[in-house]
Amino acid sequence: MLNEFYLEVEENSARIDRYLAEELPDLSRSRIQQLIEQGKVQVNGKVCTSKKINLKVGDRITLEVPEAQPLELQAEDIPLDILYEDDQLLILNKPAGLVVHPAPGHSHGTLVNALLAHCPHLPGIGGVQRPGIVHRLDKDTTGAIAIAKTDIAYKHIQAQLQTKTARREYLGVVYGAPKTSSGKVDLPIGRHPQDRKKMAIVPVEEGGRSAITHWQIQERLGNFTLIHFQLETGRTHQIRVHSAKIGHPIVGDPVYGSGRSVGVNLPGQALHAWRLRLQHPITGDWVEVTATPPQSFTTLLEILRRRAAISS
Repeated sequence: MLNEFYLEVEENSARIDRYLAEELPDLSRSRIQQLIEQGKVQVNGKVCTSKKINLKVGDRITLEVPEAQPLELQAEDIPLDILYEDDQLLILNKPAGLVVHPAPGHSHGTLVNALLAHCPHLPGIGGVQRPGIVHRLDKDTTGAIAIAKTDIAYKHIQAQLQTKTARREYLGVVYGAPKTSSGKVDLPIGRHPQDRKKMAIVPVEEGGRSAITHWQIQERLGNFTLIHFQLETGRTHQIRVHSAKIGHPIVGDPVYGSGRSVGVNLPGQALHAWRLRLQHPITGDWVEVTATPPQSFTTLLEILRRRAAISS
């Protein structure tokens, strides 16, 4: 099965691969280049043979995208740190390094593979590719993540996230010392215009989506700060992008960080989904869990506290 896209160029544009990547954000630039090589792109009725051609006003583009072949999901016996579980809902403390759902390059060893072993009836809930996954955490972000075990739970929790009744709180260690004790970052986030693997602050009129992060200082640690974050929205990489934008990137962040070493061996960014509060989809009762930070996070705090004490 093919998905077909039809576009008409409204102004003189840059290269065709760049134009299509901007117009169709769900497709990466490398995927578009691959489709051009496969003869899946036509300009004004003729097959496009080069990713470098420049487009003109009025050019008509047809793009054929073959249906993605579903990944063969395998159940894998991977240990899970369970914080809460009943017949509707599962909340886990995710470790660093665990990818949430399979994708090209990560077809095994993901949270979904582990869930299929733990909950054999899960396939199909919320989609075959991401069974039960209502929200996600980045590969190296640790902490509380909710999994729906039924369709009712999936729709209910998804609605809570959209209406902001679910509460997600994070702890993060950032570079620098904010001047105020708390604040709010209200800046839209979208795909980075040059690097499609990154997110960035992007105006709404250019495709960015509203993103709001509340923050409050928990502890000052010399040239570092432990911050409590609360999400009002849940955009990809939201806390990491907002923290970097206000000049206080998350320590250990390989994408948005400063690149400076803190002398502590971290598996990734020092960001932990600390507390999750949501309404039970059947009883309506509030379910609240607190996820213990990993050893690397607590070790980082201990070392920074010692350094701060010595320098003060």
